[in-house]
Amino acid sequence: MTQTLTAYTGARIFDGEAWHDDAALVVADGVVQSIGVAPPGAIQVLLDGGVLAPGLIDLQVNGGGGHLVGPRTTADDLAQVAATHRAFGVTGLLPTLITDTATVTDAVLAAGAEATRRKVPGFLGLHLEGPHLSLARKGAHDPALIRPMDDADLVRLERARAALPHLLVTVAAETVTPEQIARLVRAGIVVSIGHSDASFEVTSAAIRAGAGMATHLFNAMSQIGNRDPGVVGAALHHGRMWAGLIADGIHVNPATLGLALRAKTGPGRIFLVSDSMSQAGTDMTSFSLNGRTIHRRDGALRLDDGTLAGADLTLDAAVRYMHQVFGLELGECLRMASLYPAEAIGAAGIGRFAPGAVADPVWLDVKLKPRVLPG
Repeated sequence: MTQTLTAYTGARIFDGEAWHDDAALVVADGVVQSIGVAPPGAIQVLLDGGVLAPGLIDLQVNGGGGHLVGPRTTADDLAQVAATHRAFGVTGLLPTLITDTATVTDAVLAAGAEATRRKVPGFLGLHLEGPHLSLARKGAHDPALIRPMDDADLVRLERARAALPHLLVTVAAETVTPEQIARLVRAGIVVSIGHSDASFEVTSAAIRAGAGMATHLFNAMSQIGNRDPGVVGAALHHGRMWAGLIADGIHVNPATLGLALRAKTGPGRIFLVSDSMSQAGTDMTSFSLNGRTIHRRDGALRLDDGTLAGADLTLDAAVRYMHQVFGLELGECLRMASLYPAEAIGAAGIGRFAPGAVADPVWLDVKLKPRVLPG
């Protein structure tokens, strides 16, 4: 069968790693064919400037479009969350359930399995942030729902991973044992350290057991000290660690962010997450989380006592902050929002334009605002 080729021209192309000027992105049947000269007979789609880049990937999305992932979440709700963030350039995401009961966790895992069967566009799997966290670093998580991990939890997660494309689990290094972490990793689960007050040594033991990520770096974790580098120090020191970061100018001071970018050893990198809640894509000024009211004001989401509860952020806005406010080179900002998160969870075929990769681009205008791609 003859493929229908489409050639996108007129925008500067970023392939996930490098820039291409005066070139065409050639795709067929949703798959990247090449970047270069538009082949004869290809359907020409001329864009009026801007940047064409791999779709953004958000590994921490608590909700959107008025829906917060939780007790009543269905596959339709997960599709709604994905569609909401698609308008912000996100073509792949992990809807995130924060600390809740085993019953609610089971319901969300079942919804994720159904979304997988339906092949919901943009759904890459799930992120469970809790409930196996530290009370000392609970943040906005309900302390009454935080609990140790037991064998039933391990079995639940192992079974869930078999029904999902990807499963990311955030745990505290001091409350989940290295043996439990190793078992999760053997099942193909990505284990992230977060909401943890662990020492550098305890965190390092979790990393040696297979933990490969840190959840919202600097927030809700032990900080770098002169004698104990804490979770932050471990995440920056160990090369296998990837680290999500909320780049809104509120969660992390830009000076601290700069230090982290300069200090991070590879191959693991710092990548961007939105940590967005149900407010994304709406004009909501408040909403409920486990019976508590979250207020949306001054660019932040907070509980009554001022505790940050997620972020009033979308991933495209994080890219703009990193480039336009922080001053990082645009290509690296885009890597932090697409290539790096894809690599962090081992998602092949996304986050870059390479022959055979999924062709799911985002078109950004000169102000880095997502635009609807014609054709």
